[in-house]
Parts: sequence; structure tokens; C-alpha cells
Amino acid sequence: MAMARGSAGLAYPERFHAAAAYAGFDGSPSDSSSSKFSNDIALLLFGLYQQAIVGPCKIPKPRSWSPVEQSKWTSWNGLGNMASTEAMRLFVKILEEEDPGWYSRASNFVSEPVIDGDMNHNPKAEPIIENGNAFPETKTIPTENGNLSDARDKDVVSESFGAVSVYDQWVSPTVSSPRPKARYEHGAAVIDDKMYIFGGNYNGRYLSDLQALDLKSWTWSRVEVNTAGGEASPAPVAPLAGHSLVRTKLISIGGHMRNPSENVQVMVFDLQMRTWSTLKTYGKTPVSRGGHSVTLVGTSLVIFGGQDAGRSLLNDLHILNLETMAWDEVDTLGIPPSPRSDHAATIHAERYLLVFGGGSHTACFNDLHVLDLQTMEWSRPTQQGEIPSPRAGHAGVTVGENWFIVGGGNNKSGVSETVVLNMSTLAWSVVTTVQGHVALATEGLCLVLCSYNGEDIVVSFGGYNGRYNNEVSVLKPSHKSTLQSKVIETPADSVSAVHNATNATNATRDMESEYGMGQEGKIREIVMDNIESEPTVNKVEETSECLLAALKAVKEEVESSLSKEKLQTLQLKQDLIYAETHNSDLYKELQSVRGQLAAEQSRCFKLEIRS
Repeated sequence: MAMARGSAGLAYPERFHAAAAYAGFDGSPSDSSSSKFSNDIALLLFGLYQQAIVGPCKIPKPRSWSPVEQSKWTSWNGLGNMASTEAMRLFVKILEEEDPGWYSRASNFVSEPVIDGDMNHNPKAEPIIENGNAFPETKTIPTENGNLSDARDKDVVSESFGAVSVYDQWVSPTVSSPRPKARYEHGAAVIDDKMYIFGGNYNGRYLSDLQALDLKSWTWSRVEVNTAGGEASPAPVAPLAGHSLVRTKLISIGGHMRNPSENVQVMVFDLQMRTWSTLKTYGKTPVSRGGHSVTLVGTSLVIFGGQDAGRSLLNDLHILNLETMAWDEVDTLGIPPSPRSDHAATIHAERYLLVFGGGSHTACFNDLHVLDLQTMEWSRPTQQGEIPSPRAGHAGVTVGENWFIVGGGNNKSGVSETVVLNMSTLAWSVVTTVQGHVALATEGLCLVLCSYNGEDIVVSFGGYNGRYNNEVSVLKPSHKSTLQSKVIETPADSVSAVHNATNATNATRDMESEYGMGQEGKIREIVMDNIESEPTVNKVEETSECLLAALKAVKEEVESSLSKEKLQTLQLKQDLIYAETHNSDLYKELQSVRGQLAAEQSRCFKLEIRS
């Protein structure tokens, strides 16, 4: 789970107290939220409120038969040792998802007004208080495509991008036009030297505007959208956030809406007609969701995970064929990633889907999962190098065989490192680090790859880290887009590297096969070059024997690990049987208590009649 997305007008803990007051909590241990929410959400908010105000639950489970009291205790007790600040942020996050416009309607509970960018005529530097630390705030949010206010990250180099010659350093290009409204959880895609930004979340309000940044002149412009009849319309599509934008034809997939549909919506924007339209799809359409990942693989889109309209986390996999527009829900092998949202995903060698990080309702992850799209089997390979810290809400982009990850949050602060994963070796390294409260250390930012003066550049926009951002940052990576040529020249090397790292058993089989086919060819080449060189042949034979010995050792290790896994599986099955038996006993006890209660109620009723 990424950092909480509270209103921009108040810092914590004041933001939490305003949200708690709006939700109907007065601080008493037996209090619950008002009727604004469903029972499940109200119980969750109650538990988070108690965790934030009182701390971990230390009171005994109520002996009363009242299911409400027991449910409230269970909700609070289930949070364990969650930190008070984390509970505050999660409380605000859930409130904003359930009631996105709460802050604008909470004037009775907020002690100071929200200063929107349109009203910020005389900006003053104010410190941002985040987790007890004060950061000087020198940025202002300009009027949307109106008057431009100067706003720079203090730790990002401010200069014209054309003059920058250093690699692996974030710079802030000179944008000569007003910027769009600040936002996060928006979609971004590059088409014909323009970066398009669609939708997003600002102050709990979903957006529906379409903006374009010209990557040659570095100027912003708002795309005027027409209705199907050709007339201009201020809101031709429903506002949404947490969706994905694919650059093939500016296709928007899913997203959170104020009034969500039952299934995922697929929309496309016609750049010539300037119209949005909903694409008709076939097959079993996935349930509506936001915070999912959408990865383009050939002519198909691979959709993984996210969070549905009922706030349930998902880890299902669906594929949309863009030629037939047919959905396919894929049954996979292996152990998939746990349900999550706000993760990052990419494709390697047109075969391997990589999923990194993301979050649940209470935790962030830094695990890496790989799905082989040929065998449809998940694996969790061992990561190498400087493994990134847990995060959610980060953004990723591939440059050749290197996967850049920027931003994200970990419930306490934004992540300041820009890291890169070599997808062939699965080794992480840190590219650069920014300091302070800057736009690059935010959640919900977007990241795109484009070409500028014949070189690759990575462009970042927006995000949220206590303030909503609308700033553009650019990085010129020293890594090159050489994956395509490498795949053409030596496809076996690139594919085998990831395949071997993701499955040890298959690795042994592949290496044995490679030895049986490829090594024989190498031996023949050596013999042809050294026909009378007996010592060379002997060395080759010795090398072969060493290789076979190493393969046998690896095989024995894998078999040993497999035996341990089988024993662990057997133990888990036994634990499951015990749990099921225990649950059965508890259910019988519950039925007995219900019977006693019914008999008592019947006796009371008879007494009332007699009296």
C-alpha cells in the first residue's frame, strides 16, 4: 500500500482528525462510524481509529453475545502492532476511496481552508510536516493551463534539457507554458513526440482532462475533446484514476470511478477526431478495478492484479487480444504474487512478465515475480545486487533490457532512489538518489520513455507525497535500448538467462540439453582447429567432466529442496485439517449458543404473555 492520499490543505495528524470527525468518530472506545459507509468499511475505520488513538488492542475479547461488539473488537485486534501514523494514513486513504469528495464537504471539521492552485495568487513558503520532519516547501501549483508560477524541486537540476550532457541525472527542463493541474494516479503514453496525460486524482477528486506535452518544444497544451457528434464537451468521459494508458491508440484500461461499472471498461481516443469511445469486447470481461498493471505483449494486453470497487485486492491474470478484442482469463501454474495493487509490471524478451512491489491494505512489498508466458507458470527468482526497499505506487519503464523504477511510497515517506533491474541477470543497482521532499519521491507518478535528439530519455510527471505535483523531470540514461538487436543476434542467451534464474529445475534440464547439443558443437570446432592437438582435446574432456559433476550437484540440491518442500506441504495440510476441525467445533458451539438464546427468547415471550 502506498502513502495515504489525504487532502492537500492539512498535514498529519490534523488531516486524520478532520477525516475522523467527518466520518463520525468522537474518540470513545465503543464509538463507530456513521451510516455513511457499509458495515465492513465502518468496522475497518473503527479499528484504524482505535489503533491510531489508543494503540494496539490490549483489551480482552468481549464475552457478550452481541455480534457488533465482537466484530469491532476483531477489526481492531486484527491490526496487530500497526504504527499509529500508518493507521492514520490508512484511515484517510480508505475514506478518500469511499467518499472522494469528503474534504470539500468537511468544512465543519477543518480548521483551515484549502488553498487551491487557482486561488494561490500570493504564494508563501510553508513547511510540510511529514512523519515528524519539516521540509521547506518552495513550490506553488499554477492555474491549470493559465498563469504559470515558477516551481522547481530544489534537488533536481534546473536547466534547459538541450544543454544537459550528463547521464543518469534527473533534470527539470524549462517548460515554456502553463502546466496542467497537479495530480497522481493518472495515465500517460507517448505518441509522435508527445506525452499524453489522462485523468488522475487531485484532492480526492477524479479528473477527466487530456493534456499533451510536446517533447520537442517542452510546451503543455490541453486537448479539446469532442463528443461523438463532433461538438466540444468539457466532460465527454467519466473522471477516473488508477487506470492504465496504452500508447498503441491511447487506449485506457479500467480505473477507479465515482460510480464504477461492474466490469473493466476499455476506451480509446481518436487523435484525429478528438473523441473518446468505448470499445466492445468479447469473452469473460474482468471485474472493474484500479491500481492494476497493463503490459503490451505483441498484439495483446496482459492485465494483472489491482483493487476492485469493493476494495478487494486481486491477483488474477487476464489477456485482451487487440485484434479480436476478446478477453481470456488465464489459469496459471506455480505460486502467483499475493493480491496487490499499485505495483509495476513489464515484459522481457517478449516472453517473461515481471511484477515488482505493490501493496496490500497494510503492507508494501519488494518481491519480484516472473511469469513465463509460454508455459504460464509463475516463479519467484532470487534477486541480486542492491535489492530495493518495499514500495507501492512506483512507476517503471524499460530501456533495452534494463527496467527503471522511480518513486513510490512505503507508508512513511516517499522513495528517493531511482533503481534499475537488469532483466537478464536479475541484478539491481541504484542509478541516482534525490534528497528532500521532491516530486520524484512520490507515489502515483507516471514514467514514459521517448527519444530526444536521437537519444533515449525518461520523463516523469506528477505524483503525491503530501502535496500534489505537476512537475516534469527528465533523465538521460546511460543504458541503451539494445535489447532488440541482442534478441535478434543471440536469442538463446537472453532468454535462457531469465529462464534459468526463475526455475532451478528447468535450469538443470536446460544446461544438460545445452551441453548435449551446444557443447558438442564447441568440441568439434576445437578439434577442427587443432586436429593434432591431443592435449586440447583432453582439456575439453576434463572440462566436460567438471561440468557434469557440477550439474549433478545442482540436481541433488534441487531434489533436496523439493523433499523439504514436500515435508512442509504435508505439515501445512495437517495444520489445515486441525484448523478445519477446530472451526467445526466452534461452529457447533455457536449453534448451541444460538439454540439456548432461542429457547431463552421463547421463555421470555411466554412470560410476557402470562403477565
